[in-house]
Amino acid sequence: MVVKVFVYALITAIFTGFGALPFAITRRFEKRWLGVFNAIAAGIMIGASFNLVNEGFQQSSLGTVIGLLLGLIGIVAGHKFLDAHGGDFHFGDLKGIDARKVLFLVGIMIVHSFSEGVGIGVSFGNGENFGVFISLAIAVHNIPEGLAIALVMVPRGVSWIWAAVWSVISSLPQPLMAVPSYLFVEIFQPFLPVGLGFAAGAMFWISFSEILSDAMKDASPTLVATASTLSIAAMSVFQHLIH
Repeated sequence: MVVKVFVYALITAIFTGFGALPFAITRRFEKRWLGVFNAIAAGIMIGASFNLVNEGFQQSSLGTVIGLLLGLIGIVAGHKFLDAHGGDFHFGDLKGIDARKVLFLVGIMIVHSFSEGVGIGVSFGNGENFGVFISLAIAVHNIPEGLAIALVMVPRGVSWIWAAVWSVISSLPQPLMAVPSYLFVEIFQPFLPVGLGFAAGAMFWISFSEILSDAMKDASPTLVATASTLSIAAMSVFQHLIH
């Protein structure tokens, strides 16, 4: 069973790379479409964050709120640090503010993936069928997270292949955390609400501060608001269906 848990969690990580596939067709989109794609990615991340909060509240409202606050504090502190040292950062061929944006988003996705990995492991502790179901659901919603990473990287000169690779890397904590969470489910279970809240707080912040901000530069406020609202609604429906 341990091998199955690892394999299913690894599949969820690989699915994140599929988010870069639109850029395999073309690297060049009209600025308006880049704005729409960013709005969709932000909406999906916001919808996913609401679901993380909901799941956390079902287990511990206090732990979830603590996680939200820690996520906010952590990301604001990290943002200030990168702002102060942005010119010194390099990410491949990127440097300065472009490197900061990519590093920031990938870092947040990695943090988010830790809580998802724990969730996968804990779900397998409740039965194989339930674990497989949760793994496949996470795999599907990892795709737009990969798209969000590709939207930051590809327009700044990174190839779609490397964008896909970094998307997968951002989700590698899922298989790494799934196995110990499955083996020691009673130990990890109490910390899951805090992790869910932390990931949600970080994703809320970056969705509003970074992704929607970029979307507003490339598309009209009406188009951005419409695309993000529809994607939040679609994500909410998807989460309802899988539950």
